[in-house]
Amino acid sequence: MIKAVLLFVFGLLLLIKGGDWFVDGACGIAKRFKIPDVLIGATVVSIGTTLPEVMVSATSAAQGHGQMAYGNAFGSIICNTALIAAMTIAIKPAKVDKKSMTVPVIFFFVSAAIYCLIAYTTGVFSRPVGFMLLGIFVLYMILCIRDALKNPEGESEEKHEDGGEEKERSILMELFFLVIGAMCIAFGANFLVDNGIIIATAIGVPEAVIALTFVALGTSLPELVTAITSLAKGHGALSVGNICGANLFNLILVSGASIAIGPFSFKDAGFATTTVAGKEIYSVLLLDTPFSILVMLILTVPVFIKGKLSRWQGVLMLAMYAAY
Repeated sequence: MIKAVLLFVFGLLLLIKGGDWFVDGACGIAKRFKIPDVLIGATVVSIGTTLPEVMVSATSAAQGHGQMAYGNAFGSIICNTALIAAMTIAIKPAKVDKKSMTVPVIFFFVSAAIYCLIAYTTGVFSRPVGFMLLGIFVLYMILCIRDALKNPEGESEEKHEDGGEEKERSILMELFFLVIGAMCIAFGANFLVDNGIIIATAIGVPEAVIALTFVALGTSLPELVTAITSLAKGHGALSVGNICGANLFNLILVSGASIAIGPFSFKDAGFATTTVAGKEIYSVLLLDTPFSILVMLILTVPVFIKGKLSRWQGVLMLAMYAAY
């Protein structure tokens, strides 16, 4: 048991550092092509910080633990929004470019609607559903890349706010960080999943609960690191873009890859049920899924109305996360 806990923590550390190196390398390469901060946040950084979820969920699905893959995806969305984004907003609310957020936010809610339709009507996630979600991911990336190529000279207003210029590394060094980061993420994910299952079994806690809480928090640490770093450097748009992009990728990339590898149904996955008005309903559909969508609404709707984030959003979401 002690060995499993130590390896679980070691896996978390590998994920955190691997995510950090991957983001550094990806951002360095992206900056060379003068891609705007918000676009980098919603695409390159989001892919890097979502890699832990992808690896953990895909590994879980391949091992037949579909409930952990589902729980990790939605748990990460909740953690990203109601804890990480909420903390940064509560500390330092920032102005956000509505135009830059439009595409990732629309894709998120459309994907969430499709996901919920399947979850609430059939409860069966077949391989074609996984490929459909991955197809949405490909479409989103094509639109983002097309937008970046149309406006190669555009840069975030917040860039160089500190008045200094970041020291450039060579392209080989950026690629080195990218590869090493990806390797650390892959190994860390394996340690996390294998030992998370051992710990859950030993103490009698359902895997879905472990995934929705501790594993979700662990795999969301790269987003937390990115958010804090972005906040410290005055790049609020990068942080918000990263959160929105990472949440979208949790739905279409993390879930899509997991379902394509290991299709599952709620019934076979052994999700807990709750009786409401004499009818049995899966707890994840009653609490976790709607909660993740609600906190995303609280995060994004005021931005499209006022064009900025407010401290009350952060405080409200933190209170909601504590209650959750």
